[in-house]
Amino acid sequence: MPTPKLFDVHTHTQFIAFRDDAALVIERAFQQGVWLVNVGTQKNTSEDAVKIAERYAEGVYATVGLHPIHIEKSYHDSQELGVPSLSSFSNSRELENKRSGGFTSREEKFDYEYYKKLASHSKVVAIGECGLDYYRLGPDTREKQEKAFIQQIELAHELKKPLMIHCRNAFTDLIKTLDSKFQILNSPPGIVHFFSGTKEEARKLLDMGFSFSFGGVITFARDYNEAVKHIPLERILLETDAPYVAPVPYRGKRNESAYIVEIAKKIAELKKLSFEEIAAKTTDNARNLFEI
Repeated sequence: MPTPKLFDVHTHTQFIAFRDDAALVIERAFQQGVWLVNVGTQKNTSEDAVKIAERYAEGVYATVGLHPIHIEKSYHDSQELGVPSLSSFSNSRELENKRSGGFTSREEKFDYEYYKKLASHSKVVAIGECGLDYYRLGPDTREKQEKAFIQQIELAHELKKPLMIHCRNAFTDLIKTLDSKFQILNSPPGIVHFFSGTKEEARKLLDMGFSFSFGGVITFARDYNEAVKHIPLERILLETDAPYVAPVPYRGKRNESAYIVEIAKKIAELKKLSFEEIAAKTTDNARNLFEI
């Protein structure tokens, strides 16, 4: 397979949104010269990310981890839960009802030994997505999320793999937790995906060694322009977070890795650099970080 032209560091073709055509979606990415990392969010989606990566000699990789939203039972949309969960539905009508109404996230405690074994696979390039998400707070959410996040920081340290970090409405606590564990962060420590923090929060994370990935939202919202301009190109990566947040001109459609081209174009515009330079540098950044 030719070397990649672009690298989608955060996608989810193992999610149920791609249950009928994941292989075709990956093939379309390859046709655009895109390599990709399927990111795990709990046990079943982490397992599936590894299974898909195993089908390809190169070009498709995986992360494994427990997303903070899955620390306790809470609403989550129907696009996520992976194919193994289909067996939990007694008939197609029940499944369709769940698709239209959303799922309740299965509560999961972080099982260190389970994830350690899964993360030891040669195609697993990072731990996560893990982190903090205060968008919907239960009574014990902060404490539970912090405990699971610290466990995954420790696992990343033990296995010498970068973190894939998710953070929503929680950057103050995220930075505080990372700072408390700074001595065991790897070098480089990992990626803050879909970064939505302030310039000052970006500075603190840059000082810790983190990189940042940006997705489709930057093609239709200006909120992220200053962050993209401020963060050095050597710390920027591209992501789709597919099936979510498709870029212009695909807004409203299911997102996929082939659309990463549009995100690279927008980064080039904001950085006042050529598309080719953005594509080459962000791809090198990803391959160096993941040691691919």
